[in-house]
Amino acid sequence: MFLDYFALGLLFFVALVIFYGVIAIHDIPYEIAKKRNHPQQDALHIAGWVSLFTMHAIWPFLWIWATLYREDRGWGFSNGKKRELILEGEVRELMEKVEDLNQRLASIETPKTDKVSENTPEQQPKQEV
Repeated sequence: MFLDYFALGLLFFVALVIFYGVIAIHDIPYEIAKKRNHPQQDALHIAGWVSLFTMHAIWPFLWIWATLYREDRGWGFSNGKKRELILEGEVRELMEKVEDLNQRLASIETPKTDKVSENTPEQQPKQEV
């Protein structure tokens, strides 16, 4: 008799844990969206509840939807071209600076013929002793 009640209690306990477990699992995409400050948090939460009625068939899509957005880069699709243009401008500026520095270095390293002729001891007149 005791085992019958124990088995019945265990059956209710397992059914209750599975029921609440399924409800807790459906909310994971919403929690991800909330952590990432997703602009469509409410839609994800409602879609999570709808996924309960579809036996979680749409749940993987909700997970993907929730993880696509990040606050630091948005959806990640639109910033690539703008970033490339910014980097291209920076590279152009750096190339101009390198060219300017090369010209300055070349002007410094090129000896002046007037100054060289004045200072060389071979061209100075020799004094007789």
